[in-house]
Amino acid sequence: MKLYSDAALAKILDKPVFHQISDIADRLGVACYVVGGYVRDIFLERPSNDIDVVVVGSGIEVASALKKSMGRKAHLSVFRNFGTAQVKVRDQEIEFVGARKESYSHDSRKPIVEDGTLEDDQNRRDFTINAMAICLNKDRYGELVDPFNGIADLEDGIIATPLNPEVTFSDDPLRMMRCIRFATQLNFQIEEETFDALQRMADRIKIVSGERIEVELNKIIMAPHPSIGFEYLQRSGLLQIVLPELSALDIVEKRDGKAHKNNFYHTLEVLENVVKVAPDAPLWLRWAALLHDIGKTKSKRWEPKVGWTFHNHNCIGARMVPEIFRRLKLPMGAEMRFVQKLVGLHMRPQAIADDGVTDSAVRRLLNDAGDDIDELMCLCEADITSKNEVRKQLFLENFRMVREKLADLKEKDYKRLLQPVIDGNEIMEMFHLSPSREVGVLKQYLKDAVLDNRVENERDPLLCLLKEKARAMGLIL
Repeated sequence: MKLYSDAALAKILDKPVFHQISDIADRLGVACYVVGGYVRDIFLERPSNDIDVVVVGSGIEVASALKKSMGRKAHLSVFRNFGTAQVKVRDQEIEFVGARKESYSHDSRKPIVEDGTLEDDQNRRDFTINAMAICLNKDRYGELVDPFNGIADLEDGIIATPLNPEVTFSDDPLRMMRCIRFATQLNFQIEEETFDALQRMADRIKIVSGERIEVELNKIIMAPHPSIGFEYLQRSGLLQIVLPELSALDIVEKRDGKAHKNNFYHTLEVLENVVKVAPDAPLWLRWAALLHDIGKTKSKRWEPKVGWTFHNHNCIGARMVPEIFRRLKLPMGAEMRFVQKLVGLHMRPQAIADDGVTDSAVRRLLNDAGDDIDELMCLCEADITSKNEVRKQLFLENFRMVREKLADLKEKDYKRLLQPVIDGNEIMEMFHLSPSREVGVLKQYLKDAVLDNRVENERDPLLCLLKEKARAMGLIL
């Protein structure tokens, strides 16, 4: 990996704000350093607007002086309980904190914090690549302080802890999720001793709240290659704790010479396919890909004449989605319903492709998927991971035909086209009914007729059908 030259680093640090902080630090007689992710991202050539500054002294005092020198264009927020302050200027945030050392109790992530030195502050950092600091004081301006050789780990693509990884992870178990998240985002390897500690300490993740785990999972799933993270989570033992339904798919059973595929690695392939086809795929489509087969563990059956089957795994999986979202503190509103819908429907396009692409089947699919049809088709095409190229091409060709019919329906305004013009209120009024099973039967009868394209969605032909059905049900003579 090519890292910045000294000249390029000097150019980065030539920002006026760094010189302002330098002047203030020297005037107040305190040592001041840019630290953490901003330093890492300088060397990785990644854009970053969030700057962390450690002051060996009062970070709040330096932040207040910077706000005063910047005037009205800057906004200052002070958090005295934490000894931190933030100066925000347009889209840039500068966080100031006094150098500190931390100690932890076994059953809590909340540290006991004391004033400390720069060395203390770097010792408490999570990973070597996040423990580098650049001095802002004039006599040492731009000097890199790198006690754990983070530069070498950046060059080698390694995630490692500054101190004993067991201590690092025991103190703050969320760092285990962050370790895998950084490895995923940066496409780095986790150093062997660090990974061994992940496996030994995995159980400590149980003291971390669902909200904190959710944040890290979402960052992993939004990475360019999210499968890296989920494979690390599985190998480390963390996935069995935070998302056991997905972990349980990592099994292959064989009976009478017949084995089913490993549905965990199939799921990762589907997730990668979604990202490959749509690099900007939204978070909840990626979650749908991750959870689309979670029902297979509960639905798996051995049928001697057929082999392994997973009947109705899509419906079972859809019923599992709300509990997973609730446990991980994911949003329970439209986002959850979207994932649940896609998990429940993901077999439908494949069934259409298997059985033949009929107008009726496509109309029903569009009616059930609604505005989420494009995301559903993206997921279903990503789900074609067969190694049989002939079968794969047949599916893709049939999916192309499905897409053509869907496009035709959408062009004709499918919402108007597929909803019968006679609704439940009119049915009740027509036959003097109150809300009841009979009303539901009549509504569904009309809807089936429209979806199957047996009649045009117009009042007169639907009225004839409705009266026939009502007569058969004994509602009219």
